[in-house]
Amino acid sequence: MTTTSEHHVSIAQGSVVLEGLLGLPAGSEGAVIFAHGSGSGRFSPRNNFVARHLQRQGLATLLLDLLTEAEADDRRKVFDIDLLADRLLLAKAWLESDQRTRRLRLGYFGASTGAGAALQAAAREPSNVHAVVSRGGRPDLAEPYLPRVTAPTLLIVGGYDFPVIEMNRAAYALLTCEKKLIVIPGATHLFEEPGTLEQVAEEAGNWFLRYLIEHRSLD
Repeated sequence: MTTTSEHHVSIAQGSVVLEGLLGLPAGSEGAVIFAHGSGSGRFSPRNNFVARHLQRQGLATLLLDLLTEAEADDRRKVFDIDLLADRLLLAKAWLESDQRTRRLRLGYFGASTGAGAALQAAAREPSNVHAVVSRGGRPDLAEPYLPRVTAPTLLIVGGYDFPVIEMNRAAYALLTCEKKLIVIPGATHLFEEPGTLEQVAEEAGNWFLRYLIEHRSLD
C-alpha cells in the first residue's frame, strides 16, 4: 500500500498567502493541483475524497485555498476566473520550484467554477501540464481559452445536472485537444448520490494515471 505524507504549505505572493495541503505518496511521478469552486477550499470533503483516491494510486495532490479568508467572502472574487487562474499558475510555479515536487508532471482537477480556472490556466501556461479533469464543472467560463488548451481534458458531469450538462457539451465542442465527456447516470451537481463520487474518483484517477504516468516516456 502506498504511504502518503501530508504537509501544510503556504504559498506567498506579495501580501497574499494561500494555505494548502500537499499529499505526497512515496515515489510520486505526478501531481494534481485541485481548483475548488464556489468559494470552497482545501477542506472540501468531495475534493479530499478524490485526492485520497489519487494518492492511493501514487499521485501527489495539492489542495489549496485559491482565495484568502477575506476574499472568500466576496462573491465577485468567487466568480473571478482570471484571478483564480492566476492563483493556479502561482501554485504551479511553487510545485515546479519546491524540491519535493519539481520533477513531477502536473495536472489540474477543477470543480464547479474551478474547472473554468483550471482550463484557463492550462491554456495560458501549457508547459508541464499533461492532463485536466473537470467535475461538475463550468468549463464554459473559460470559453475564450478553450481552443488553446493542449492538455488532454476529461469533463465529468452528472446525468441530472441538466443546465451544466449543456454547458459542458458546448465547451467540449470548443476543445481541440484530446478530450472525453462522461455523463454519470443518476448523479446531481454535487455527486451526493451513493456510488457517484466513487465513479468520479475512478475516472479521474484513470485519466491522470494515463497522462501523468503512463505517457511520461512518450514525451
